[in-house]
Amino acid sequence: MSTINWQEEAEKRREDFKRDLFAILSIPSVRDDSKATEDAPFGPDVKKALDFALELAEKDGFAIKEVGNVAGHAEFGQGEELVAALGHVDVVPVGDDWSHDPFDPILKDGKVFARGSADDKGPAMAAYYAMKIIKELELPLSRRVRMIYGSDEESGMSCVERYFETEEQPTMGFVPDAEFPIIHAEKGISELDISFKDGEKDGNADFRLISFESGARYNMVPDHAKAVLEDVKDVAQLTKQFDAYKKETKLAGELVESGNQVTVSLIGKAAHAMEPNNGINAGLHLVAFLGKFTLTGAANDFVMFGKDYLYGDSRAMKLGIRYEDDESGELTMNVGVIRYSVSEGGRYGLNFRYPVTANMDKLKLKMETVVNEYSGQYTHYDDSKPLFVPKDHKLIKVLQEVYTSQTGEEATLLAIGGGTYARHMETGVAFGALFPGREDTMHQKDEFAYFDDLVKTIGIYAEALYKLAK
Repeated sequence: MSTINWQEEAEKRREDFKRDLFAILSIPSVRDDSKATEDAPFGPDVKKALDFALELAEKDGFAIKEVGNVAGHAEFGQGEELVAALGHVDVVPVGDDWSHDPFDPILKDGKVFARGSADDKGPAMAAYYAMKIIKELELPLSRRVRMIYGSDEESGMSCVERYFETEEQPTMGFVPDAEFPIIHAEKGISELDISFKDGEKDGNADFRLISFESGARYNMVPDHAKAVLEDVKDVAQLTKQFDAYKKETKLAGELVESGNQVTVSLIGKAAHAMEPNNGINAGLHLVAFLGKFTLTGAANDFVMFGKDYLYGDSRAMKLGIRYEDDESGELTMNVGVIRYSVSEGGRYGLNFRYPVTANMDKLKLKMETVVNEYSGQYTHYDDSKPLFVPKDHKLIKVLQEVYTSQTGEEATLLAIGGGTYARHMETGVAFGALFPGREDTMHQKDEFAYFDDLVKTIGIYAEALYKLAK
């Protein structure tokens, strides 16, 4: 058999790839529990994106299967063993201040602008087209090849948990949902809610905190925050200090008085939770501002805990659980959800990314003493264990060979704080699709991916799947 020019094969399909990519990017597949049904557990738009991916594969001649209305796959080939790529069709909420409609994709200056272009519809479609190349070239294989789609990656990955309850584990595979070259270690990911519910108390407070709202997801740095105050003793002084705080932090925001209430809001910068320092947490900044004043009861516990132990500390040093190892780096902490109401009390939704040698159960126990000091309690805990594939594994060797051959660059091994579907595979790693040196716009406004990079990725994925399956 003559040598296959994988990049040439990818280029042949450039226009078809663009058509199908733009079609799936046009679907606003943000999870919406308010519209959930039995047939669409994460909302109709997420289900529409999953249906689109599977229907496209069926049209192209693949055997497809939908699983529980939350996941599915497209497959071809023969053999007892299975090689797979796992992508997702859901996207994070849009946020504000986009330069154009995030679900009306455009190609400008070589970049595809749309929510999901980089995370993960663009890379997932590249992986699908890679599989399509192998099928269309009718290459001999000893293993089946499968493209698996999930639809809840951004909100907990329950989709792949459900999928693997009934479907077989791949012999090996990769996830096109991170960066090149190869991510062989993923930190553990924990969600932890700390709540403050001891109610209001009488006292000499500067104001009464009625509500506080910031953040929508554990895995995002919140870029907006709003607090409603009542019975403010000195609105003029509050306004003066707020203006000074905005100047000090260089943040935008406003203070609006209406009757007996004052609404205070701040604007920060969104970012992925894997590195909170890439964003500006509007919620914690607003908590820190409120912490300058005297409060009582649960409001005081809630605000002062956030100010004393969460604000300005993405490494959880103040909580006493700082951790680092050579395999995967530092523990990070993102405060992704912040809520308070008079009836429910306060809550911080924390997202920890911890090193592969750490034990989050023990770290959680270690910081409980501090939580108790502020009358706080744990009300939610979910833990996804770390991923680690040794550097001498066959999967690693094949992906290194392919990446180096097609790019001319060394295929170094990386460790990340992000979580991908790879952690739900018995043997899997994250492999692309963000090339070294490219700006990471995942979870940010005006998200984009370089179109030529995506086409290049098709060729890399095609050779990788072929060599793993042949």
